[in-house]
This record gives sequence, structure tokens and C-alpha cells, in this order.
Amino acid sequence: MAQFLTSTITTRKDSERDLRRGMPLRDAPGDFAPRPQRRPEWLKVRVQHGDNFTELRNIMRQRGLHTVCEEASCPNIYECWEAREATFLLGGDLCTRRCSFCDVMTAKPQPLDQQEPVKIAEAVRLMGLRFAVVTGVARDDLEDAGSAHWAATIEAIRGASPECGIEVLIPDFKGRKEEPRESLRRVIEAKPDVLAHNLETVPRLHPKIRPGFGYRASLDLLAWAKELRPNQVTKSNIIVGMGEREEEVYGAMRDLREVGCDVLTIGQYLQPSVSWHLPVDRWAHPEEFARFKAYGEHELDFAWVESGPLVRSSYHAGKQYRSAAARLTSRP
Repeated sequence: MAQFLTSTITTRKDSERDLRRGMPLRDAPGDFAPRPQRRPEWLKVRVQHGDNFTELRNIMRQRGLHTVCEEASCPNIYECWEAREATFLLGGDLCTRRCSFCDVMTAKPQPLDQQEPVKIAEAVRLMGLRFAVVTGVARDDLEDAGSAHWAATIEAIRGASPECGIEVLIPDFKGRKEEPRESLRRVIEAKPDVLAHNLETVPRLHPKIRPGFGYRASLDLLAWAKELRPNQVTKSNIIVGMGEREEEVYGAMRDLREVGCDVLTIGQYLQPSVSWHLPVDRWAHPEEFARFKAYGEHELDFAWVESGPLVRSSYHAGKQYRSAAARLTSRP
């Protein structure tokens, strides 16, 4: 009996390995991966636990909410929370997809919390946000991929804080039965100010880095958003430092602009863990990020490009939207 029980017990290390985040387990660097390169000076972040940071964290804890600021280990969390800006994580904190760069855990999600939209709306009101960003995990376990939950969250925030701008950073809605375009339509009809879906990397690397997604499928989703609501502001993100070349980034930028993407963010990949995630290929210099911004705004006519080593898709989201909206309104 003792031998039988011993053979079926799962150790903590085994459980953590089963829930390993990032790339497929067979490709993960493993426990003996080389230590990451030392970060350059421009990537060092000073930790600041101010009163606003503590207050916002307590609001999240008391209501059982998740923010991507914490789940994805965002380096800007201290700055954004001190400025009373936060990004909410919808659909729980477990994702049905595994991407090589992401720090959100991959596992079978819990059932949706039907009160989550109301909880998020209440948090937005209590925090006094002028602009709320809502992102979420992929929910391939749901027939509508969670799109009704997204729409309900937009409507709840509108009801609680009518003056608050809303950005939603959605997955590709590959549900079991419903077509992705129909799921997208449900979210578009709720009228978010910004509809974001991240491309993340260049076509050559996309199958390895985002195996559950598709490069063309992501572009199609952004194109559909414009077809369903022509004045809908759309947005995407590219991460550098995962093995791409600079000229490939320009190509991905052109692809995004061809489908009408209005706003683009570009930032440096920061490896969340040594043994579970893709290693950093290179540290892009601030001058390279400046070139991306200039090319995007002056050559491709994006309404706004936020490009820098510490930029993440929700960084300065309200400022991005206001600047982009003003520029789009002034266009003939």
C-alpha cells in the first residue's frame, strides 16, 4: 500500500512543471538554463510603493480581481498605479494558451465569475479612473470564447463611470462553436473606445512564440473590427528582443497599417523566468525604438506609436487614445 501511494503522489515541483508558463514544455529552457544577460541601464526600474499603489492593490484584493499589471509582471506597475491607472485581467488568471513570452499561467480555467463585470466596474468607479484598460486570458473552453463576458464588462463600466474611456485588449475569440467574427461583433456592439489585439511578433517567429494564435488571423481580426465599425479605434503591440530583426519589425508594422490599425505600441521583451520562458535575444537600444516611432508615424501614418524599452500595450493608454482620436478627427 505504501508503495502504491508513493507512486501516485504529485510533488510540488511536478505540479509546477505541469503548470509551467510560456513555451511548450518540450521547448522550455529547463532548470539548468543559463542566467539571463545583465539588463542595460535604460531598463532598470525603481520600485516605488506609494500610497496610491497600496490603495489600488487593496481594492483589487478585497474584490478578488486580477490585474495584468501583476499577473504579467509589468515593469510599469509602480508608475501606473501611482498615477491611478490600472489594467484589469478578465476571465480569471489562468489561460488556455501557452505563449513563449507570457507570465500568465497556463492551466484549465475556473468557470467564469458572472459578477466579475460588476466588480471591475465598481473598482473603476472607486479608483476614479478616467480611462480603464481591460485585457483577458484566452478562454478556448467557452463556446463564445468569453465574448459575452467582455461585452458585459464594457457595459458595466459605462453604467458605473459614464465619463471613463474604455480600451479592451481581446484574444482572437477562437471559440468551440461560434465563429470569431461573430464573437468580435458582440464586443464591437458594446462600443469600446479602443479595440486592441496584439500581434506581438513577426511572421517568421509567430508559430513558435504564439503557437495557439495565427499571424494572419490576428491581422484579420483587426480588419474585421474596422469593417464592423468603421470609426472604431484599433490598436496592436509588438515585442522586440525575441529573435526578430529590425527590418522584420518594419514589415509587421506595415502589415498592421494595411488592415487599418490606428495605434501601435512597441516594447522590449523581459524574460519572466529563466527556466520557463524564451530567453532574451537582444536588448534593443532606445535609438532603435525612436526609429520605430518615426517610421510608424511619419512613413506609415499611424495615429500614434508608443515605442520604448519599457513600453507595454496598456502603458499611457489614455494619453494614446486622446492623441490618436484628435489626429484621426483632423484627417480629411
